Amino acid sequence: MARRTKEDALATRHRLLDAAELLFQARGVSRTSLNDIALQAGATRGAIYWHFKDKADLFNAMIERVTLPLEESFQRMGQGRSPDPLQDIRGAMVDALRRAASDAQTRRVFEVATHKVEYVNEMRAVRLRHLAVRDECVSQLGKGLRQAAKMRGGRLPVPAAAAARGLHAMIDGLIGNWLLEPAAFDLLKTGRHALDAYLAGLGLSVRPPAD
Repeated sequence: MARRTKEDALATRHRLLDAAELLFQARGVSRTSLNDIALQAGATRGAIYWHFKDKADLFNAMIERVTLPLEESFQRMGQGRSPDPLQDIRGAMVDALRRAASDAQTRRVFEVATHKVEYVNEMRAVRLRHLAVRDECVSQLGKGLRQAAKMRGGRLPVPAAAAARGLHAMIDGLIGNWLLEPAAFDLLKTGRHALDAYLAGLGLSVRPPAD
C-alpha cells in the first residue's frame, strides 16, 4: 500500500510538471497561476503545495527534469576524467543542441526558460538558480579549455574565463534564436559549424566524432 501511495504521488507530481510546461509555453510564466496548473493536471491546489513550495520551486523542478542530464555533462568537464577534455566539451555542447532540436519536451522547456519567464519578485529563486547553473557551466568550460590547450602544448589566446563565457553565450544564443523560428536554420548543423570554428579560433581544433 505504501509503495502504491508513493507511485501515485510521483504520478501526480509528473502530471503537475507536464501541465506547467504546457501552460507556461502557451501563456507565459507570470500569467499562469498555480490553480491553473492544478486544474490542467486534474489535481487540487493542495496537491501542488504538497509537492512544491511555490511557483518558483515548481518552475525549477520542471527545468531540472530536462536539464539535469546536461548539467551533469558540463560538470564532468575539467575534472580530468577524459583523455581529451576538448572532446568532452564538444560532446556536451552537441548533445545540448541535438536535444533542443529533436526532443519536444526539451525544446518546450528551453523555450519557456528562454522566452516565457520574467524574473519578477516571485521568481527570484529561479533567477538565482539560473545564474548558479550558468556560472558553474562557465567555470567547468574554462577548466576544460585550459586543460585542452595545455595538453596540446600551448596556451589559450585569451583568458580561459573569457573564452568559456563566449562559448557558453554562443551556444545559448544559437538555441534561443532558433527557438524563435525553428524553420530558419538547422540548429544542429549550424551549431556544430559554429562550435568547431570557435574552438579552432582558440587554437583547439578537434576532429569531430561521427555524431
